[in-house]
Amino acid sequence: MASHNYQKLAMTRISVAQAKNHLSELIVRVEAGEEISVTRHGKPVARLVAEPPPAALSAIQRDRVQRAVKRLTDLRHGLRMDGDLKVIARKGLD
Repeated sequence: MASHNYQKLAMTRISVAQAKNHLSELIVRVEAGEEISVTRHGKPVARLVAEPPPAALSAIQRDRVQRAVKRLTDLRHGLRMDGDLKVIARKGLD
């Protein structure tokens, strides 16, 4: 924890004007893990930080995906309909 606080104290500070002129370079530094404080007239107004990686699928999402894959696999092997196709079609129109 102590080093985490130290990193915040040692955060790079850069003016808005410098940030506009060097945005691409700053993005590379942020992607490498650096946090950058953007200042206006010496006062912090924004912070550049890396976007966190996308979260893993939740258990509910994983279950939905597995069920959908199973249904698609079943469809690949063909559909079986019990009964007369005309009767099934008429019921679908009701």
